[in-house]
Amino acid sequence: MKKRQSILSFILITTTLVLGACSSTEGASENASSKKDGSKESQPVVVGSQAADFQIWEFIAQSDAAKEAGITLEVEEVIGGPQLNTATVEGEVDVNAFQSWAYLESFNEESGSDLTAFATTYLEPMGIYSDKVDSIEDVTEGSVVAIADNPSNASRGLLLLEAAGLITFPDDFDALGTTSDIIDNPKNLTFVEIDDTTGPRVMQDVDLVLIGNTIALEGGLNVLEDSIFHEEINDETKANVNILVTQKENADNEDILKLGELYHDEEVQEYIEEQFDGTKVPVQKDISYLEE
Repeated sequence: MKKRQSILSFILITTTLVLGACSSTEGASENASSKKDGSKESQPVVVGSQAADFQIWEFIAQSDAAKEAGITLEVEEVIGGPQLNTATVEGEVDVNAFQSWAYLESFNEESGSDLTAFATTYLEPMGIYSDKVDSIEDVTEGSVVAIADNPSNASRGLLLLEAAGLITFPDDFDALGTTSDIIDNPKNLTFVEIDDTTGPRVMQDVDLVLIGNTIALEGGLNVLEDSIFHEEINDETKANVNILVTQKENADNEDILKLGELYHDEEVQEYIEEQFDGTKVPVQKDISYLEE
């Protein structure tokens, strides 16, 4: 009897060990498979944007180019430039797409942040618009000009007025310059500050309005056709080139760096041209071009 019990005990122990070994092997196999799958899938890159740029990045997220690059994009709409930059600083989004180089420099200087641009996208020309005159040559003495109430867009608009030959600034005029820096104003223009998102709605109330193209498009205006003067791509306007921005520590992340290439993919550019009538002029330059 004792011998029989010993044999049964041996069989039970052996069976338990074998089953345990099988279970461990299966678990290890599942874990290995899970790790293998996980290593192949990159983490989603969260892009924060607004208005027309939000529309563009929603298209990019679903594009063949993004699939071929092996990148998963999540696009979040965040309204307001400062809010978008703050969301990036706080890591709520990985990348933002909405601002110019000058706007970023102004934000970093005023907030003490260290956000970093890693790719250029386009120049969206700012224009001078008017319901009162048809050309710059027709601007009259004492005309009232509406400019943005935020520093970067205000200085950008003032430089556009200088390019149009209406006012003059010293050579060191920068992204935080104001009307107080004007050294020559032959037509005695007067300036009123407005929320720049209201530009198209105040055209009838003033003589000239400086309007960024995103806002112009939303107001039914095409900068290439409806403005009396607008920016061109050159060294004088390179600070107004739009960029992709991330936290400094993410600026060498391979997936994030691919976003610049995605934006300039042929499929994406054809979509942008069709949707925005050529008003988002592509600029594909190294960031060093803007830093010079």
